[in-house]
Amino acid sequence: MIVVPVKEGENIEKALKKFKRKFEKTGVVKELRARQQFDKPSVKNRLKKERAVYVQKLHQVED
Repeated sequence: MIVVPVKEGENIEKALKKFKRKFEKTGVVKELRARQQFDKPSVKNRLKKERAVYVQKLHQVED
């Protein structure tokens, strides 16, 4: 359960923003989307490799 302490006089929008940030960090939505369909391990590995290549190219462009 996510607990967001709200200080007295704190804006409700600010507290809601804190809640959303904590909720994103838990990864619940990401996990739900991943569980909606089954991906074969070979497909997962291929996507992981493609992502690694993409990130590596981005880092090379930065340097």
